[in-house]
Amino acid sequence: MMITKLEEKKQSMYDTVLNQFEKTADLIGLNPNIKKILSLTNNEIIVHFPVKMDNGKVEIFTGYRVQHNNALGPYKGGLRYHPTVDVDAAKALAMWMTWKTSLAGLPYGGAKGGIQIDPRNYSLGELERITRRFTYALGENIGPEHDIPAPDVNTNAQTMAWIADTYMSTKSPSERSQNQHVVTGKPVGSGGLEGRDRATGFGVYHTIKLLHRSRGETLEGKTFIVQGFGNVGYWASKFLVEDGAILLAVQDAHATLYNAEGISVPHLLEHSSPRKGSIKGFEGAKEIDPDEFFGLECDILIPAALGNQITEENAFKIKATVVAEGANGPTNPEGEEVLLSRGITVIPDILCNSGGVIGSYFEWLQNRNGELWQMDEVLEKLEKKLTQVFKNVEGAVKEKNTDWRTAAYIIAISRIELAYNQRGIFP
Repeated sequence: MMITKLEEKKQSMYDTVLNQFEKTADLIGLNPNIKKILSLTNNEIIVHFPVKMDNGKVEIFTGYRVQHNNALGPYKGGLRYHPTVDVDAAKALAMWMTWKTSLAGLPYGGAKGGIQIDPRNYSLGELERITRRFTYALGENIGPEHDIPAPDVNTNAQTMAWIADTYMSTKSPSERSQNQHVVTGKPVGSGGLEGRDRATGFGVYHTIKLLHRSRGETLEGKTFIVQGFGNVGYWASKFLVEDGAILLAVQDAHATLYNAEGISVPHLLEHSSPRKGSIKGFEGAKEIDPDEFFGLECDILIPAALGNQITEENAFKIKATVVAEGANGPTNPEGEEVLLSRGITVIPDILCNSGGVIGSYFEWLQNRNGELWQMDEVLEKLEKKLTQVFKNVEGAVKEKNTDWRTAAYIIAISRIELAYNQRGIFP
């Protein structure tokens, strides 16, 4: 049965990433000592902190930051505010970030974290106090050359601005300007990068475009469905539609919408934004049973919500020929086996949604060097980098005669292994 409320199974998600890692490690004959290091996280930080609510009562919140590996550079990864956040979910997501930054050729390691809350239950003022208190509780566990958070599920540019301001406020006046790049994904007026908001969705779109181009096809007339209409789902849909594709269906935690003639992306955004992200009640499409979503006739499926949505229990329903993973870990190993056996191409998360962390790297560089980049320059740089990474993976797919995820993992893990072999392991 499909997970209709888009809830991810946290422990099994960690099992998924370990399964993927061990499969690749065995395939490339990874050094056993390096395998031991990479199979565990470096640090798992759990903080409990009090925050005064609008009604005067104090609530205690639990926050997490898991730092998986920093062999290639500072830890890098998002912070999410969601009821499913816990240490196991953060461990899985941190490990994926290590592979993602390595695959992209960035000087970063992997981390992830967040707070176990549903932000819809709190006012803007409460969310600001929660965020600032969480930042203070993390203390020196984050830093611009140590661990650099970014937006993720239910966090955004405003969240990052609060974190940056709080962190910078703990420094002496002479040091504050040197710590602006403690987070990425900030508002443009607060040191953010033009285009960072669309970087992940643009990456999803561009990898889909590159895959079809490699097959001698265009996106004109291609049909697609999207699970999740947050930042990633919206921007991916916008770019795809502008390139001639047709959005047939959208699913979120509250509703599943379908329109055989196509769904208007701008109108759906206009409807959902004031409703805290809910697509329910949109008049430009009919609401259908959630269990019908994966079985809809289409060319491309974009899971852009949470983890473990495509499993062995529903993968057989999928009629798309391409699954482009906008979310992290949306397909479990058993579900992927079903997809591959049916000839469906899976563009893996560490390639498909890497536009976000590449954009974050650009913002980090911009702050670090005191530069300002324009939107067209950012998208041009992003497109160039994504194309390079895509071609690397495509080459490995052909050379190793394997699937796209395995090819991506081979490149990512081999790069980290090389770093350890060259530097050695501290005694």
